[in-house]
Amino acid sequence: MLVSIIAFLVIFSVIVISHEFGHYAIARRNGIRVTEFDIGMGPTLFHWQRGETEFCIKALPIGGACLFDGMNGLEQEKGDLDEHAFPNAPVWGRIATVFAGPFANFILGFLFAVIIVAFAGTDLPVVQQIMPDSAAQEAGLQAGDTITRINGESIHLYREVSLISAMNYGEPLTITYERSGEKSTVTVTPKYDEASGRYYIGLLGSGEYLKCNALQVFQYGFYEAEYWVKATVKSLGTIFTGHFSKDDLSGPVGVVKIVDDTYDQAKQYGIETVLLSFLNIATLLSINLGIVNLLPLPALDGGRLVFLLIEAIRGKPIPPDKEGMVHLAGIIALFALMIFVLFNDISKYFR
Repeated sequence: MLVSIIAFLVIFSVIVISHEFGHYAIARRNGIRVTEFDIGMGPTLFHWQRGETEFCIKALPIGGACLFDGMNGLEQEKGDLDEHAFPNAPVWGRIATVFAGPFANFILGFLFAVIIVAFAGTDLPVVQQIMPDSAAQEAGLQAGDTITRINGESIHLYREVSLISAMNYGEPLTITYERSGEKSTVTVTPKYDEASGRYYIGLLGSGEYLKCNALQVFQYGFYEAEYWVKATVKSLGTIFTGHFSKDDLSGPVGVVKIVDDTYDQAKQYGIETVLLSFLNIATLLSINLGIVNLLPLPALDGGRLVFLLIEAIRGKPIPPDKEGMVHLAGIIALFALMIFVLFNDISKYFR
């Protein structure tokens, strides 16, 4: 468990630092003064000054922050701030600065994915086996078929097929596949399995393995990152379809448990497998953080982007005190959610 905790802290720190550095780099590029760059949360352990920015390492190695001059907007009016304060920067420069954090997470996730594919290869969406009396067999699918599209969505990895199957609740699927160089399309209605309590298409196996060459590493690295984007978005979508429960939420404690389980399963295959498994988790977490931060919710980057886009459209900003109150409410709600998730994670260990 100690190894898993250290691995989680390293992974999470790298992801958070990349996120905050995205904000920092684009803020500097747009002439915005960065007053503080924090790694971690809580009391300051170490700090140093570089230019106008104070860099701080905090006691709790979870989270981080990039603070801009005048970004709060509650203490000072816009006219009291100089040209390098956040509120006085051009609106599109501020939009780019806020968006840069999540975008940095997508770039980091892509780089992780490229490394994974370079060492581990990838899984092509080739059917290995068809279950007897399954929906796939009834539709005419056969072993060796390459699935190219499902419901109009391009398919590049076998895991995308598995993801769509896992997220299906009995809705018909329009599957396009290639067999002997010819493409065909069929409609498959997954069948419900009482034992597992879910719907199945009826495909067995995990796809055809591909050892990527130098060019394919970047191509399939992109597909790998895209897969985690789809997985995150589809998971968030379950909130609106009524298939979401509190046990689907996981915070730091839950992630440490996932890291620990991954370590236990991978260590028997050697250090390379362990590192690649951890890198796979890091890819998911980095892309997940990027997407969640872009949700249009107060206190998140997405919430700030909403206010900035409104300003860009109407030509003047929302009054700082009103925006500040919205973000304050969002922060309170976010902390309440974090506490709930923490206790929910802990309670899972005692079931």
